[in-house]
Amino acid sequence: MAHLTREDIIRLAEEEDIEFIRLQFTDMFGMLKNIAVTRSQLERALSNKCMFDGSSIDGFARIEESDMYLHPDFDTLAIFPWRPQQGKVARMLCDIYLPDGQPYEGDPRYILKKALGRAEEAGYSLEVGPECEFFLFQTDDNAQPTTITNEQAGYFDVGPLDFGENARRDMVLTLEEMGFVIDGTHHENAPAQHEIDAHYDEALKTADNIMTMKLAIRTIAKQHGLHATFMPKPKQGVNGSGMHLNLSLTKDGKNIFGDGSDPNGLSQEAYYFIGGLMKHARAITAIANPLVNSYKRLVAGYEAPIHVAWSVKNRSPLIRIPSVADAGHTRIELRSPDSAANPYLVIAACLGAGLDGIRNRIMPPDRIDGNIYEMTQEERTARQVEDLPGTLAEAIDALEQDEVICDILGRSFAQKYIAIKRSEWNEYRTQVSEWELQEYLNKY
Repeated sequence: MAHLTREDIIRLAEEEDIEFIRLQFTDMFGMLKNIAVTRSQLERALSNKCMFDGSSIDGFARIEESDMYLHPDFDTLAIFPWRPQQGKVARMLCDIYLPDGQPYEGDPRYILKKALGRAEEAGYSLEVGPECEFFLFQTDDNAQPTTITNEQAGYFDVGPLDFGENARRDMVLTLEEMGFVIDGTHHENAPAQHEIDAHYDEALKTADNIMTMKLAIRTIAKQHGLHATFMPKPKQGVNGSGMHLNLSLTKDGKNIFGDGSDPNGLSQEAYYFIGGLMKHARAITAIANPLVNSYKRLVAGYEAPIHVAWSVKNRSPLIRIPSVADAGHTRIELRSPDSAANPYLVIAACLGAGLDGIRNRIMPPDRIDGNIYEMTQEERTARQVEDLPGTLAEAIDALEQDEVICDILGRSFAQKYIAIKRSEWNEYRTQVSEWELQEYLNKY
């Protein structure tokens, strides 16, 4: 693919009548941020001269070292179809640099690029296909989000049962206009729950795409008078929203996970990669499931994985090997990440874990094809089946003890992330919920 140059960007801005450019970046928590400039300031932006105060972004920098610079990635230039078509609005995703010209090590995009660089040194590259789930809820009279929906649609239902069909269609068309390839979209299990699957791509581009998808989905939902939420478990008693990641490792442009002569269709590297993912699964959970609310999705009975196991045939384990027509399309599906996860961090963590498996030849336990939810604790122990963390606190403890994943994130970043998430957990556990009042206030 040809890369855009500075001159290309300036020419396109003129030809496409782009008057407003958003310089976007992602914070530690997976939230998209931006600074906007007009076309008159485009050359300054392209020269990496746009600065912002890093101390104003949670988890970024102390006030005494707050100056940071935005370095646009020219290849991420995209025009927003939902903005005016005269005096158009475009964006470029940016890397964050310090005044001395060094990359900021707390930039999630840099963390992923660094992990990909390590993989490249070993001769590998990673491709990822995301499955993004979300809810579409009504808004109130003040345009604020609610968890109200009047629909009762389920898996693969269509209109008129699926009230969000038109909004989802417009989301897909908008994404395609921005250059996305969308493999498919459908109504999910819970009422008002939807899924859009982007085509697999290089890992960095996939992470960029996930951030763009979230922005586009929420924007188009608002145009339909709806609120799109990527909160993992917004409603009790129904499935939560996941962000399954389909991972393929390539070498010399060839997928190395497939082996047609193996009973499971897997190469030795694929087994090792699975072994690495399983070894580090509990630590990855702190990144893949980053909210207190995430662990209300990771419970039995709602199709989300709660055990560290793998399978070819069923969907209850953490890792599934989807059926493929040929070995060149073999992939490993990690089913635990939820839709609130920072895509840069979770993909970096998965890659680091998988490569650790290959480097140290970590073989996974035997696959499990039965329903793990129905197994007894004794049966799970005999099959070497660990549990995923049940709370954010457990996951943070696991992350703190995992040197490989902390090294992938960067020691300073990991320490900061752990401290902030511990504070989040402590704040949560001091709250008194409505359930507690209803259960205990009258009894005791």
